[in-house]
Amino acid sequence: MLNLGNFLVHWAITAFSLWLASRVFNGLKFSSPASLFVSALLLGFVNATLRWVLVVLTLPLSIVTFGLFLLVINALMLMLVARIVQGFRISGFWTAFFASIFISIVALVAGAIVGGGPVIHWDRGATWI
Repeated sequence: MLNLGNFLVHWAITAFSLWLASRVFNGLKFSSPASLFVSALLLGFVNATLRWVLVVLTLPLSIVTFGLFLLVINALMLMLVARIVQGFRISGFWTAFFASIFISIVALVAGAIVGGGPVIHWDRGATWI
């Protein structure tokens, strides 16, 4: 079941991460707040669907590069969103590459602060055999 509050928190965190990246990287621009919010929504959708297909298809390459190829996939997902959303521009691959790393780190930290990010639960009452 979809929790609307959790969805909105993740969307806001992604939008904040994209906005902050646009302030840090000169080659990443949004023409309006609407393009920023649509980009955040589409980036979440693309990461939830298409990214996992690419990860599975490129698994041998990811294993050979010790997972570093996943950074390339993240950059490609960001470039795809920029290609689809009118008003979102990325100057090139390397801007997308470093911006995607930055966006991931900001989203991880913001998610940990807000409570909408990945959380590891430790069950202290578990019985180990």
